[in-house]
Amino acid sequence: MQEIAEHKGCGTKGGSGKASCGTGAGQGDMPAEIWEKVKNHPCYSEEAHHHYARMHVAVAPACNIQCNYCNRKYDCANESRPGVVSEKLTPEQAAKKVLAVASTIPQMTVLGIAGPGDPLANPAKTFKTFELISQTAPDIKLCLSTNGLALPEHVDTIQKFNVDHVTITINMVDPEIGAKIYPWIFYNHRRIEGVEAARILSEHQLRGLEMLTERGILCKINSVMIPGINDKHLVEVNKAVKSRGAFLHNIMPLISAPEHGTVFGLTGQRGPTAQELKALQDDCEGEMNMMRHCRQCRADAVGLLGEDRSSEFTTDKIMQMDVKYDLDTRKAYQEKVEGERQAKVEAKQAELATMAGEMSDIKILVAVATKGSGRINEHFGHAKEFQIYELSTSGAKFVGHRRVDLYCQGGFGDEASLETVIRAINDCAAVFVAKIGGCPKNDLLKAGIEPVDQYAMEFIEQSAISYFKDYLQRVKSGEIEHVTRGDADIRQGALINA
Repeated sequence: MQEIAEHKGCGTKGGSGKASCGTGAGQGDMPAEIWEKVKNHPCYSEEAHHHYARMHVAVAPACNIQCNYCNRKYDCANESRPGVVSEKLTPEQAAKKVLAVASTIPQMTVLGIAGPGDPLANPAKTFKTFELISQTAPDIKLCLSTNGLALPEHVDTIQKFNVDHVTITINMVDPEIGAKIYPWIFYNHRRIEGVEAARILSEHQLRGLEMLTERGILCKINSVMIPGINDKHLVEVNKAVKSRGAFLHNIMPLISAPEHGTVFGLTGQRGPTAQELKALQDDCEGEMNMMRHCRQCRADAVGLLGEDRSSEFTTDKIMQMDVKYDLDTRKAYQEKVEGERQAKVEAKQAELATMAGEMSDIKILVAVATKGSGRINEHFGHAKEFQIYELSTSGAKFVGHRRVDLYCQGGFGDEASLETVIRAINDCAAVFVAKIGGCPKNDLLKAGIEPVDQYAMEFIEQSAISYFKDYLQRVKSGEIEHVTRGDADIRQGALINA
């Protein structure tokens, strides 16, 4: 298994055998062929997600398993979570939509099929879509997400269509735990329930993962953290998928709001708090690279991670478009993006060098309001999410994001929304914004969160390191006292059209 783990060129280092490349890695951290696959993939590279966009096409409505955390909703515009779409597409409609989006959003580099069911429970539609896209837009990376039940029988076809990135949702490797997550699977033309269903599912998931990595296909593992059911067990899942060559592990919080109509939502199963999620991710990071920038996207999401522009590309609209796919313009735009990206990396390294020799065990979290491009460029009241960074003498490390409801409501601030924002970033010592009004500034200060607007429009990581140096100096001088912050909420079911 260690040979499988290393065959992709992601060598191992240290006593834990942790893979040396992953979501936060740069060009010098991995072989050239791996870098080419991840450098502009917003899901496989944390740095790339600041600059590059993805889109999902909803061509796969059927599913072959039932999950207690899933309720596939069609024609739902106001929820942002997996399994939700506003309209289903044929492969031909999907192909034109991809061209329309790629022509309008030149930084869109990735086309994924993630449902709203399972792509491999709809193989004809899935692979027809990939075939059409590869013919008309060969520069776009192809991805699919699957529960893994039907994966082993389709690995050769996945390779045939040059699908270089596959995400498998693996929530357990113990069937007894799996039976609490999956009521049934549909396999060999019959419905199977309980522990036997979970055993079959797990066997197929792990075998499919091995088959993919043997062929050099990058695999990301999604796991849903369900407190009291699989939260502690996910450490074992992490070890199992690492040994089989997985490239990244993405541990996501359970979305279980009652209004979503899922089994877990209706039975009151809670999701994790922000610090519970971070602690588990930190524990697993000792063995394997973790993805922390996942947005648990809709099955028809379009745009940068954290935004959704799907309403701009409805079927009615795209069918009326005269789409001209200009590959040269897309390449030129992406070259410009790469220049901006390199400038950001250089600025971070230069700022980090000024901290050389600084010794401190202090670590803090900060929240950042951003529209993308790795800059602090969003008004506090306009933020629908905050990106979270952990600051230490080692630098600025991205550790997650927090969805929030909009505070600014057309000229006035919604105090109820402000309370939810504060709870969502309650574990942060500061919030970086491009601009902020007096009222929210005062309320944040009362909550012990420092509003920081002096770095408006600057690079996030460079600014965060600069702030942290000043923070340490203020602690040393006695100007401020470093305190351990409390926990924070993970916002369930934030609206995307608020």
